Amino acid sequence: MSALGTKLRKAEGGRIMFWCPGCNCAHAVIVDGSRGWTFDGNEHAPTFAPSVLVCGTEQITNDEHARIMAGEKITPKQTVCHTFVRSGRIQFLNDCTHDLAGQTVDLPDWPNVKDEAGS
Repeated sequence: MSALGTKLRKAEGGRIMFWCPGCNCAHAVIVDGSRGWTFDGNEHAPTFAPSVLVCGTEQITNDEHARIMAGEKITPKQTVCHTFVRSGRIQFLNDCTHDLAGQTVDLPDWPNVKDEAGS
């Protein structure tokens, strides 16, 4: 992974990553020209098209893990982060399951994360 300005990271496979403040993690889009998203090339105020949809599940807690190990059925919470990234702003659509649903915020600088190469 390599820096692409202060807001983006370039990763293998033609991926560009940005930090999502709603999920508190990175989201990646494929912009290699063969499929996926378009990227306007602006490292400081990027635009990706079409929208970015990330679906997953919340990580279970240690308590939930213990309850599963004791035989209880736990269903992890489903998560959705659906955004448009335009001109350096993230528009969180209303189907997001986090606190920024329905809001538009500036794309944050990439945080100092432990697992980033070279840090």
